[in-house]
Order: sequence, then structure tokens, then C-alpha cells
Amino acid sequence: MVFVAAVSLCSLLLAFSSYGNPFPFMGTLYAGEAAQRLVFVDTMICLYLVIGILKRQKLTVWLLIGYNLFDICNAWVNLALIPAAEYARLAEAPVPEHDLLFNTLFASLLLVLLNLYLYRIREFFDNRSPYLF
Repeated sequence: MVFVAAVSLCSLLLAFSSYGNPFPFMGTLYAGEAAQRLVFVDTMICLYLVIGILKRQKLTVWLLIGYNLFDICNAWVNLALIPAAEYARLAEAPVPEHDLLFNTLFASLLLVLLNLYLYRIREFFDNRSPYLF
């Protein structure tokens, strides 16, 4: 349970740290105010999930599994639709396409394993209340 909370807290920090940077979402790189709004929504979702995990809320398990699956789909859509040259332009450094492919594959594998672990320990989430507070 602590492992899941730690991973979710890291996800929250990663979501918050991308504030002000271009945000890739469903094959489009958003910048400016649109990117800030997307980062804010992502951060609030992650915060809800972290609090739900700490309160052992049953609904949170299914929301977290869905969030992870959506994140995997988003990553693969971004990989397919945003060229590596665009990432290289933003990073101002060369970005090899095979590195993007490997990182996306590895992150997807980790999220699938996390989802399997969440499904396996779902009985530990025994708070049936849909409300966090």
C-alpha cells in the first residue's frame, strides 16, 4: 500500500513540475495557458488519487487503473503523432526516436505492472465512501 502511495505521490510531483512547459496531450503539444490548464487538471486528478489511496477508498483503485490506462494510451498517441524533431526542438538537443520508443514502451510496461499489482491488492481498499472528506 505504501508503494502505491509513493508512486502516486511521485506522479503528482511530476505533473506539478511540468507547469509552464509545453504539455503533450493526445498528439498535440499545448503551450501557454492551455498547457497550464491541462497541467492543473492533471495535478488535481493526481492529488485526488493520492488522498484516495491514503484513505483506502475503493473507488480510487478503479480510478487509478483507468488513469494509468489513459496515460498509456496518451503516451502512445503522442509517440505516433508528435515527431521526434518536435521534441528535439523543444529540448534544444537531439532526441533519438528509438529512445522515445524505448522510454514509452518501458513506462507503459511499468504502468501495466502497477495496474496488475493494484488489481491484486484491491481488497485492502475497504472504504466504500465516494467522498474523500
